[in-house]
Amino acid sequence: MVRRPVAWVVAVVLLAEALVIGALNWFLGVVVDRQQMSLAGLDPDVMSKSSKIGGVAFGLYFALCALVALLVAIRNRAPAGLGRVALISVAVVHGLLGAFTLSLVGWPSFVFMIVMLGLLVLLLVSYDREDGPEQAAASGGDPETGGDPKAEGEPAGAPGAVGESHSRTDEPQDGDEEPQDSAPAQITQPVPTTL
Repeated sequence: MVRRPVAWVVAVVLLAEALVIGALNWFLGVVVDRQQMSLAGLDPDVMSKSSKIGGVAFGLYFALCALVALLVAIRNRAPAGLGRVALISVAVVHGLLGAFTLSLVGWPSFVFMIVMLGLLVLLLVSYDREDGPEQAAASGGDPETGGDPKAEGEPAGAPGAVGESHSRTDEPQDGDEEPQDSAPAQITQPVPTTL
């Protein structure tokens, strides 16, 4: 199964991104504060504090998404609810950051963001919601060992659904006939569209 390793990789990389983004924004806030820099007349203290707050907020956001990916890897189940929303939103963030880094930073950063976007999308779509442990237990199959839960739902050699009666002849039974229209079908000639 490729699902668990992808979830582990996504969790580790998102945690590393959380630390790097938080540390980078904190460092920029310290630099702005010590240099007393101002941008378009803004107060340096406001810029410094907003950079630090933004770094902490984005770091916690990426750490939360890393926690969701870690839980997906441990439980081996699809993310649900707010966890799924968090992973979708971080995938969108990576797509946007990829577009910005291509023009501002360069190709290596763009490739990293797009690879991470691909891993997040793979994580989101690789888990089949209908093929969970509840359905496998109900139908007798085990997806971990390669059993097919759908194979045990009907007896071998049965052409239709369970409990459906089949005649030994090919004669139509009640309800097998095609529906009949009360009015005969009329055939109309197509109208030419060109002159």
